[in-house]
Amino acid sequence: MAVPKRKKSKMRIRQRKGQIKAELAQVQTCPNCEAPQRSHRVCLSCGMYRGRQVLTIEA
Repeated sequence: MAVPKRKKSKMRIRQRKGQIKAELAQVQTCPNCEAPQRSHRVCLSCGMYRGRQVLTIEA
């Protein structure tokens, strides 16, 4: 089994971890009510998904 010869410095570890970034969620408009919604999810304002009523939203 391979063993590192030297301890990795804090700077080298932080440089590697600095490349890992959070991605923004993909947002599109709902075709039914034009509200912003995440892709492949039920619209939270009208309850529609792919042209079908999935949730009952009380106003």
